[in-house]
Amino acid sequence: MTDTKLSPQAHAILREHATERPFSSPLNDEKRAGEFRCAGCGTTVYRSDTKYNSGSGWPSFWAAEDGAVATTTDRSHGMVRTEVHCATCEGHLGHIFPDGPRPTGLRHCINGAALEFVAKD
Repeated sequence: MTDTKLSPQAHAILREHATERPFSSPLNDEKRAGEFRCAGCGTTVYRSDTKYNSGSGWPSFWAAEDGAVATTTDRSHGMVRTEVHCATCEGHLGHIFPDGPRPTGLRHCINGAALEFVAKD
């Protein structure tokens, strides 16, 4: 998918590192089986069986698809966080925190507007 097809919000998040308001994404409540793909390029980055309700207000996952995401250190806003981005198009997805469930103990806190959900047939 090219940037011309991104919504203004998805463009701001994926390309300018913006963050959506908590509890604003319909994907936060998505419970069907399927894949969560990067809205910037269509790469499958998360699967529904790794999604859980963290209570944070953003779609949360305990693991990404192998090789689908990469991380960098984010020192913005006066703190140090682990930024997660699409390994294919480098679009900003969100952040990873060390307070998630087993088996990884990680919480991938992802902007819903940076994702597209494709339900399993």
